[in-house]
Amino acid sequence: MSSTGNAAVRFPGAWKPNPASSVPLFEQLRLNIIERADNGTLAPGTRLPAVRSLAGELGVAPHTVARAYKELEAAGVVATRGRNGTVVCARDEAWTSLSASAAAFAAAARAQGASFAEAVQLLAAAYDRG
Repeated sequence: MSSTGNAAVRFPGAWKPNPASSVPLFEQLRLNIIERADNGTLAPGTRLPAVRSLAGELGVAPHTVARAYKELEAAGVVATRGRNGTVVCARDEAWTSLSASAAAFAAAARAQGASFAEAVQLLAAAYDRG
């Protein structure tokens, strides 16, 4: 392993999805990658492991990783570059601000004992009210 900066710990490091969580495994992975991209742990241009490799490392099915990557790509968090793999995209200030607001909402929901599903329902209702 390299000893320079964040490169010392290869993604996903010690992180593993929690199979006992009510949050689907692909969603746990997707959220973890978003969090790391937002906080700079996964810098723009960082190459993510191949689907099968990461699935084996995390102990999940390859389609779990593939779905997370597909949704991340649709959201502009990562880009798949064929044989060059999947890389983290640069994020803009608006996205960073929105991510911080989402983190604050999640923390408030958790602190008040709301489940993930309840928090999502509240967010969906607020979004629909516009």
